Amino acid sequence: MGKNFIGLDTEKTAKLADSLNELLSNYQIFYMNVRGYHWNIKGDNFFELHVKFEELYDDLLLKIDEIAERVLTLGHRPAHAYSTYIERSEVPERKDVSDGKDAMENIVDSFAKLIGKQRALLNLAGEAEDEGTVALMSDYISQQEKTVWMYRSYLGH
Repeated sequence: MGKNFIGLDTEKTAKLADSLNELLSNYQIFYMNVRGYHWNIKGDNFFELHVKFEELYDDLLLKIDEIAERVLTLGHRPAHAYSTYIERSEVPERKDVSDGKDAMENIVDSFAKLIGKQRALLNLAGEAEDEGTVALMSDYISQQEKTVWMYRSYLGH
């Protein structure tokens, strides 16, 4: 059982890096969806949602960078092609969404997928004794659970 340069099992970090790249793919598609919602939103809640979507895509962009850098920290290469993102993402690509309620429903659905993947990664990282990835996933999950609650409240759920 070999160790990488930060003292983690190389087999386990290879699995972690692959899962992180899958998560990265989902984040990238989600990010582009939210950019589209921001650009195309119309209707009564335009001003409120336009700002809210910008806040969200700014946060997603930070997380995209953190995930890619975590892959590098584990000694692997982050996925960096949209063809890979499309292929590996469970978050579906959304086009031409201009209705605020549809956009918010899509966002809540996308967060559900991300949170599920992050919980699985949290367990995988724990088994690998990778505290860095555990901390990252734990932070994301706690932030996003609150965000989902607020978005669902907005939708009247």
